[in-house]
Amino acid sequence: MSPLPARREREVVKFAVLIFPGFPMMAFSSIVEPLRAANTLADRTCYSWITVGLTGERIRASNGLDIEPDFSVRTAPVVDRVVLNSGGDADHLIAEEALAWIRRNLRTGAQLGSVADAAFFLARAGLLDGHACTLHWISQPAFKEAFPDLDLRRDLYVIDRKRFTSAGGVGALDMMLDLIGRDYGAELSAGVAEWFVHSPLRSSVDRKLMPLRLRTGVHDELVLSAIAIMEDEVEDRLSIAGLAERLSVSPDKLERSFRSEVGVSPGSYYRTTRLRRAHDLLAHSTLPVREVALSCGFWSVSSFSRAFREQYGYTPREVRTA
Repeated sequence: MSPLPARREREVVKFAVLIFPGFPMMAFSSIVEPLRAANTLADRTCYSWITVGLTGERIRASNGLDIEPDFSVRTAPVVDRVVLNSGGDADHLIAEEALAWIRRNLRTGAQLGSVADAAFFLARAGLLDGHACTLHWISQPAFKEAFPDLDLRRDLYVIDRKRFTSAGGVGALDMMLDLIGRDYGAELSAGVAEWFVHSPLRSSVDRKLMPLRLRTGVHDELVLSAIAIMEDEVEDRLSIAGLAERLSVSPDKLERSFRSEVGVSPGSYYRTTRLRRAHDLLAHSTLPVREVALSCGFWSVSSFSRAFREQYGYTPREVRTA
């Protein structure tokens, strides 16, 4: 992946944040606040930004706070970078005027990004084709089923040429720090990180393992690596012996490490992982129950339903009717 072009010393990079109803305020702040801090620390205007809505009316965030956008998609100017910020319904969003404005920006060379679940909106429009991307991990199973040909990564953020996507929250802050570093250098990026009392991620390995650490609380590197493989091999599930071989350890060592770190066997953890993936698919996709079962490594609907009920106390079909 090639870096974004270096910015001239006095150039101002213009951002537009396109917000949809129910957008997460944490992700919104993680986009805008680093830009403000960069301007303050550089003692000049490195960045400018506007907010854009479908209309000019106030837009309510998921926390109940309202923002009045600077422009509607009909009146918004073209900018250097467009970032989409939407709530959990991004997989159902229909906004043709917004797409027309986005494409107008792309024709002038703009870079396009998203935080949290807004990647759904971009993917459905074909705007992530040929690019690596990420989004919030809760929505990743449904995203992968809906767009199997896209290069979905488990990283907190991904910057691939003129596309940049983030899982949201603090992951958006890490993405913005990376963009600032590419634009104006590592010193300014580090200063912005220090401004927010934040330790930036050091490498692509950090970006891959950090989501696992955040979600699981696991610190043991062997167990983390095993969990990463489990999550990648949900459909064609591995045997525990095969998993241990992939990790170049004995099954006994893998068993001891799992019981010490998470209190259960690797087999039990793997089963829970597959059922959690199934729950996410049932909640965030329209796949039939049978296809959900197969995609999560269960060979029959009956065995899947039984295991699901044991895990959650209700059946897969009850998730759909809730």
